[in-house]
Amino acid sequence: MSQQASSVSSGTSETTAPNKAPLETASVTSSVSRRAVLPWIGAFLKPYRGRVIAAIIFLFIGSLAWLSLGQGVRLMVDEGFLQDNSSRLNEIILLVIGITALSSSAIFCRFYLMTWLGERVSADIRLKVYDHLLKLSPGFYAKLRTGEVISRFTADSTLLQSVVGQSLSMALRASVTVIGGIVMMAITSLKMTGLVLLAVPMVLGPIFFFGRKVRDLSRKSQDKVGDLGAYVDETLHEIHTVQAYSHEDRDRALFGERVESVMEAAKGRIKYRSILISLVMFLSILAIALVTWVGAHDVMNGSITGGELSAFMFYAVMVAGSVATISEVIGEIQRAAGATERLIELVETPIDIPTIAEPLSLPEVVKGELALKQVRFAYSNIREGGIEEQGEDDVIRGLDIHINPAERVALVGASGAGKSTLFELLQRFYVLNSGSIELDGVDISKLCPQTLRQQYALVPQESVIFASSVLENVRYGRLDATEAEVKQACIAARADEFITEFSDGYHTYLGERGVRLSGGQKQRIAIARAILADRPILLLDEATSALDAISEQKVKQALDSLMVNKTTLIIAHRLSTVINADRILVLDKGLLVASGTHNELMQSSELYREFASLQLLTEDLTAPTS
Repeated sequence: MSQQASSVSSGTSETTAPNKAPLETASVTSSVSRRAVLPWIGAFLKPYRGRVIAAIIFLFIGSLAWLSLGQGVRLMVDEGFLQDNSSRLNEIILLVIGITALSSSAIFCRFYLMTWLGERVSADIRLKVYDHLLKLSPGFYAKLRTGEVISRFTADSTLLQSVVGQSLSMALRASVTVIGGIVMMAITSLKMTGLVLLAVPMVLGPIFFFGRKVRDLSRKSQDKVGDLGAYVDETLHEIHTVQAYSHEDRDRALFGERVESVMEAAKGRIKYRSILISLVMFLSILAIALVTWVGAHDVMNGSITGGELSAFMFYAVMVAGSVATISEVIGEIQRAAGATERLIELVETPIDIPTIAEPLSLPEVVKGELALKQVRFAYSNIREGGIEEQGEDDVIRGLDIHINPAERVALVGASGAGKSTLFELLQRFYVLNSGSIELDGVDISKLCPQTLRQQYALVPQESVIFASSVLENVRYGRLDATEAEVKQACIAARADEFITEFSDGYHTYLGERGVRLSGGQKQRIAIARAILADRPILLLDEATSALDAISEQKVKQALDSLMVNKTTLIIAHRLSTVINADRILVLDKGLLVASGTHNELMQSSELYREFASLQLLTEDLTAPTS
């Protein structure tokens, strides 16, 4: 037996898809200008401009009310304490209480509106990002670890929600307080205000310098968290393999390394943020102490009153506290800016299979005639983002195939011959390097991708089961199907016999990836889904590979009924699956090397004879005579 023949029958999965890139190269690479962050967020706030304006109004009301308390302090000192006038003191206290009540009411309204906006904007961003992710082809996900995408989608949007709803509100309130406080200080004493303003550059310098550092380190930290999430996602999804190979200790060590990597990135961010907060606080209090010293001498000289000095100090402390707040939340805002950049990169990832502005239409009744004309494709085209000349990386090499309506065509060949890739190209999950594919005479590149894919019913080699009920899993094939139609499809797929044994029947929850089902049961659910879809072209990728002999026979009977009047393409490694096909195509390294019926190929194709001979060692099957 030749080595080539052995490769034809070995394995049931193709290895032509590109491997996931390492994290360093797997990240979405897009240059996002820092100045683009605020306009991008602003676009999500625009539909809620009324609430934004209301929040700003309440922000100003609360801040102005808070600032007016300084005048209350001045009145209490000058007209209350120093004048020994208790009735006037009572009036001032009542006024202060009223102002405080007004300020508190405004704070409630502002906090509610800003928190609502944070939640709403975060939800809208998630919807936009998710919508875009659904439009990206499998080629995108072949290059990027899914956990990295999930990290951006969840963690980054949650961080943005916190900043829009809380940190941004605090920064705006503190900014208004700083400006208002400086104005009130100037009204009270220009001399002391001038001294305060001289100290402003000394305070703002660290904010801008360390704020930029925090932003850069926050971006790095978020990338590390994405790597951590990707590793956890991969490990937990493959927990059977991890435990079967006793790999827990090694995975624990690798996970620990990634955790420490996240910690190292966070330590740098925390260090600079701590320096920023402490330095700003020190400089602010130092400035207040110096101004107080000058003000005390002015009171002793009679230049200002004790009440004016008290009011000034009230404003100075208020301004210093607000500056400290800004320095504290600026770290969060910068961190959110880094997270936002990561989200923008996802949304700006080009859609490699875009929806055509004016797509062509298929005939009202699709016959299912397929024509591949000089089709060439290489996965390097995906990795490098461009069309290349023909080379050794080609998975499909100048393929010319014509498939008639309702014809049953089987594809055989070694793993890596390009069979599964051909299925991907028929559904236009990838862009061809050259050549064309036509459906009923229409170039599929001129069709809307959704319209094209609605013509195919797919039964993949590894059945996809969603974390929902049996009913919803089968109904995925046709969302408007009734429960009776779903049951009929399951009966046809011989799935009803095990579904009815579940305690909740068709409403039984199947768990993540169908953990409650055996391999054969998953396969029959997938076949029922295809039966329910009732589309003109069937793509069967080892549709009976996971079934025992008895179940396989039952499903084959269901598939025979299903394939009537439908164009059917079958990928198979079992001779019993392909022997009754109208035509068998033999692929080798992306080339069509032979075509014909089983009996014809047994006479004309050495590669097919080796494939059939190997299968006959394991199958008690006699080929029918023509």
